[in-house]
Amino acid sequence: MPASYPVQPTLKVYPETEPDAADTGNLTGYDQIAPILNDLMASSDRVSTQVVGESTQGRELYLVTVTAPERRSETSQQTRWRDEIREDPRSAAKDRRLARDYKTPIWISSNIHGNEWEGTDAALTYIEQLATAPWSEVRSLLSEHRLYFSITLNPDGRTIGQRATALNLDENRDMITNTTPESISFIRTAQAVQALYAADFHGYTGVLQVEPCGPPHGDDYEYDLFIPHAYASSLQVEKDVVEAAIPGNTYYDVTTGNVVPEVTGPDSAHIKIPYRDTPSGWDDYPPIFTAQYAAFSGAVTSTVELPKSRPNSSSQTPANAVINTAVALQTMQSLVDYVENHDQAMLDDQIEFFRRADVGAPRTALTSANIADVPGPQEWKAEWDAADDQNPVTYPRAFVIPLGDEQRSEADARVLVAQLQRHGIEVERLAGRARLGGVTYREGAYVVDMHQPLRNLAHALLAPGTDISAKFPSMYDISAWSLGYLWGATVEPVGVTGQGWLPRTRPISHHEDGGDVPRRGSYLTFELAGVDDYRALNALLEDGVAVSALADGSAVVGSDRASYAAASEVADEFGTDFDAATRAELAELRSGTAKGLEDLTIGYTGTQDDLLSLTQLGFDDLVALNAATITADPAVLDDVDVLWLGSALTFNATQAAGSAAVQAFVDDGGSIVGRGSGAFNTARTFGLVTGTAVGGNSSGNGIVAVDTAADGVLAPYAQDYSFIYPATWFTGLGEGVTVEQSYDAEDPFVAGHWRRGGAGGTTPNGPEDAAGQPAVVSAEAASGAKAFVFGTSIMFRTHPKGGQSQAARGLFWAAPEGEGVLTP
Repeated sequence: MPASYPVQPTLKVYPETEPDAADTGNLTGYDQIAPILNDLMASSDRVSTQVVGESTQGRELYLVTVTAPERRSETSQQTRWRDEIREDPRSAAKDRRLARDYKTPIWISSNIHGNEWEGTDAALTYIEQLATAPWSEVRSLLSEHRLYFSITLNPDGRTIGQRATALNLDENRDMITNTTPESISFIRTAQAVQALYAADFHGYTGVLQVEPCGPPHGDDYEYDLFIPHAYASSLQVEKDVVEAAIPGNTYYDVTTGNVVPEVTGPDSAHIKIPYRDTPSGWDDYPPIFTAQYAAFSGAVTSTVELPKSRPNSSSQTPANAVINTAVALQTMQSLVDYVENHDQAMLDDQIEFFRRADVGAPRTALTSANIADVPGPQEWKAEWDAADDQNPVTYPRAFVIPLGDEQRSEADARVLVAQLQRHGIEVERLAGRARLGGVTYREGAYVVDMHQPLRNLAHALLAPGTDISAKFPSMYDISAWSLGYLWGATVEPVGVTGQGWLPRTRPISHHEDGGDVPRRGSYLTFELAGVDDYRALNALLEDGVAVSALADGSAVVGSDRASYAAASEVADEFGTDFDAATRAELAELRSGTAKGLEDLTIGYTGTQDDLLSLTQLGFDDLVALNAATITADPAVLDDVDVLWLGSALTFNATQAAGSAAVQAFVDDGGSIVGRGSGAFNTARTFGLVTGTAVGGNSSGNGIVAVDTAADGVLAPYAQDYSFIYPATWFTGLGEGVTVEQSYDAEDPFVAGHWRRGGAGGTTPNGPEDAAGQPAVVSAEAASGAKAFVFGTSIMFRTHPKGGQSQAARGLFWAAPEGEGVLTP
């Protein structure tokens, strides 16, 4: 963050893009934003701009700050107070100067979904108003607050005219996984700003909608500190927007539930507030959204949905953009007014948020039994009912991420730790052997102390979550997301929060990132357990290094100088640890049973989830396929080693040439690996498997417990959990089809929302129907062609890293054998 204010660089001006989707609604194109900000900075010392990242296509992401100018000493003091609130909240609660002079931050994010444009135009208008208003009108606001504006967090989507980023991922589902550079910018901004209030502008819901949300409410939110001002501020917006009578705006009739075009009486027209107006299904449960993520920094937050339809849709006109921009501007002004009038009480709540984390206060769920004790605005209490109650949660004293024999994948452990640090979560390492929760952990094991500022976020990321299937009929999006269960690393909770002391730890050093390589002269082995292990493997194969796979799931490279140099390079790049091959491993290599691996060319179908997940695993020779492209050029399969199917390959009557090409590929020993019923049905069509793929409830999603066959392909570095959205299982399997993994027979569903569908829940597509059923299957034909199909959602939004490594194992198992390492 800046050392003083204003910060006024000359922003790079981008050339006009043709076509620019924003033009179709007469809205501000990305190329116009930098000139507008340059002019505002040139004319006002209240306006600052920082470049806080780049989009996928290289456009700059702007954070605009509007505040009274600050000398370096003043900015330094503001930073110390911000840090005191987070790191020493008990002192902050007693700091009278902080209470009087801290410039409380308000953060407005304007355009994270690319084709939900109008928040940007409203923000630019509001910034101009604040920059040009007589000082007497804004002195109090700008002297006592910093107003932050993320002008557009998806400039590529804004220009293209699509919701997703240029990676074709929804950034507002990526706050935990962070595959997009835009979401990384958001979480870093959230950490740096530490907003008292944060709002994110979207559209289009027929009528203005302002959170707080309805149930279910996330396990890890301090909801008693959140909802009073969240609901009161939404009511303030409602009052102001209705009174503004913006021409063309729409309103919500709470009596009929209808959208109405005009105000007919004081109680007949409202905005829509999900907490009050939506019994369930519009929830604040997962932290994958911007507003829900920002709440973990102690902010009161809201997702704002603008009313009128998309201004460039076929049935609408740019007039909608005028209405939406006016509504957005009024909403921004109302929210800022609310915070200005209640900032001391809200600041007290933020300090209390961090105090609870600092002392390891027991997690107290908000229920109808204890709402009477919640101070602050009272309006929300009349709307609460038992369905809103949060799930009870017991926080551990710490999470331990072990090393050595207790760790399934040290590569995944390192990746997990890096991701926790990216989110600002404090992770340290044991300074010596220590016993925690009845288990002795080796020196260097990672420890996440749950007495830390972001303990709520740490728990949300590492704990499994809750099975909420019985509580609510539907969910807006995913209902489980745990990195601790889905990212491949072993994570163990120990103790109970507030109780006991932790052993001595040391900070993590940057030099620890590189992997170990023994002295040259021996054959080298390394694990194939985690995503980075497969990235290292693919880098070696890309460089022409001979690699063979051993029965225990590890890989071996030769003792020659070139192999050693390549191993040293990937150890530094990916943190891969190499060991000298044992006598038993060398004997296996001599026996000829080790499989030689080769640099794979993969033909794939599916979505961006498949493409990006394969890329993250280090596969870089990827050929996009579908029925039409194969039919048009059957030779496209000539250089393909294996097919990955994220969706079915289905050929119609006019595409016989394409179907014949795939059949020839399989008959010649080509293999099919993939996910879901589409991959299974394609493998069945071409004679590799028999049986039926059964789909679970299409809205069912969450973490499932799985059992892996002891002698199967996935047995090395087996995992106990997977993710589904939805689940698929396989029945009626014929001879030659092997079950590699099954849903747990007793209790397959761990966390999330998955229950039977149909009237009265009678459709057999729930977790009880999947229990014990095959979740992953394989088969091998006489031609040598293989099939390996996952019924779990191992590549969902690139999130389940543990699933990605299973996909890589399946691909290398099914792929043709390479030359491999020469026998020693």
